[in-house]
Amino acid sequence: MTTIALKTHEPTPAQSVAFLGLGVMGYPMAGHLVQAGHRVTVYNRSAAKAQAFVTEFGAGGRARSAATPREAAAGADIVFCCVGNDNDLRSVVLGADGALAGMKPGAVFVDHTTASADVARELYQAARQIGLSFIDAPVSGGQAGAQNGALTVMCGGDAAAFEAVKPVAMAFSRAFTLMGASGAGQLTKMVNQICIAGLVQGLSEAIAFGQNAGLDMNQVLDVIGKGAAQSWQLDNRGKTMVADQFDFGFAVDWMRKDLGLVLDEAKRNGSRLPVTALVDQFYADVQIMGGRRWDTSSLIKRLR
Repeated sequence: MTTIALKTHEPTPAQSVAFLGLGVMGYPMAGHLVQAGHRVTVYNRSAAKAQAFVTEFGAGGRARSAATPREAAAGADIVFCCVGNDNDLRSVVLGADGALAGMKPGAVFVDHTTASADVARELYQAARQIGLSFIDAPVSGGQAGAQNGALTVMCGGDAAAFEAVKPVAMAFSRAFTLMGASGAGQLTKMVNQICIAGLVQGLSEAIAFGQNAGLDMNQVLDVIGKGAAQSWQLDNRGKTMVADQFDFGFAVDWMRKDLGLVLDEAKRNGSRLPVTALVDQFYADVQIMGGRRWDTSSLIKRLR
């Protein structure tokens, strides 16, 4: 069972929605949709996870599971998705058993996977050709944000489709913003990951330096967190890094996947990202140390 926080929802008309992918993010996101009063059909590659969701949230017929993405999408006004990578995304969207094959005319597919801008544009065109809409909508906020219904969502696509899904998506979001045309959501998430990579490495070096200098780093973090060094990473990961705790959601393997997308896109658009490229290699070191499932703040392990 995944614990999700109770959230006060703005009243919205109940809709029939689907959710594809019940991982550490998708499971609580779909749960918030049920709590907001929507009828939710879920699909997961592991059917046991989908059944667990129905057991937890399906009282009164509010949730059911489907055997394929196509079956889950049938009759849905909106199909949400959160899977692993470009290929996972194509596998649930395209083909005879894919969601597009089952969606009704005018329905909207909203993809919360962190994927490439290229696959977002590819699937946008595939949907458009058959009278459907596709929004790329990667999220930031991690597992805690999903559980608390407080994700920041960056969207790319058509304005009309965006406006249609926003009231429903606010069930698990604190901000749901259209950034531009198809692919703009994924590009915005890349900017986010560039920022995080630099921030976590800087915080790692600062904590390691302070500990080597004999400072009480919990006290130091309390002090500098009230000044210009303050950040979400410092507030939420600083003291857990001091305590050598690295079990807080977003894993190193996933960060390396994201940074790979960033560096590929940088080659295409001519951006120079020396710090990001270096931190990506530092995360590779953490993987070699056995930290593939440690959270991203584990960069400090290299310095100890």
